[in-house]
Amino acid sequence: MATPVTPQVKGVVFDFDGVLADTEALHLAAFQEVFSKRGWRLEPQEYFSRYLGYDDRGLIDAFARDHGLHFTPPDTDRLFTEKAAAYRARLSAGSVLYAGATACITRLHKRFPLAIATGSLRDEVVDILTASGAIAAFDAIVAADDGVDPKPSPAPYLAAASRLGIPPASCVAIEDSPGGLGSAVEAGLRTIGITTTRLRRELERATHVVDALDELTVELIESL
Repeated sequence: MATPVTPQVKGVVFDFDGVLADTEALHLAAFQEVFSKRGWRLEPQEYFSRYLGYDDRGLIDAFARDHGLHFTPPDTDRLFTEKAAAYRARLSAGSVLYAGATACITRLHKRFPLAIATGSLRDEVVDILTASGAIAAFDAIVAADDGVDPKPSPAPYLAAASRLGIPPASCVAIEDSPGGLGSAVEAGLRTIGITTTRLRRELERATHVVDALDELTVELIESL
């Protein structure tokens, strides 16, 4: 029997928060502001261990389940809108991309089409990438307001690969959370985990794990 041939890598799909953008602390602070007005506490350890990888609506729903709260759809909409406003108020005029992010994007863009699959809102992602001069490198962005089921569903990565016009098996996902890795694996992508927000052992579903964006080279990705 012939040995199956692994498809050549033809595209790269990045998660955004915690991978390219150092924004998780801003998201946490925005949720804490909105929740504290209602007498609820969201501790950093709880956020990073339990809720990282959810989009905003997914986090609100999970927080409600975990804390025995009942939200009507209008309640969820109100929390979502307040949190988005609190988050945007915290974004500085300068870049919030990680050190090495722009160089990484430029390096990989020379070889691969690039996309983003994120739980953030599209305008948030576009504003950050535009301020950093990196927006033109991306051929597709799948965001929380695109009507796609959020991670850990495979839908965001399937949509990103589709918009690139590349089969999922020929794409590599760059992720920082177990839920995000699960989404990418279920979609059929190869995966690289990055330890910006989680310990290496928590990224065991990744095909390969790196500690910094500087390690993401064309050669590494083509070797997967």
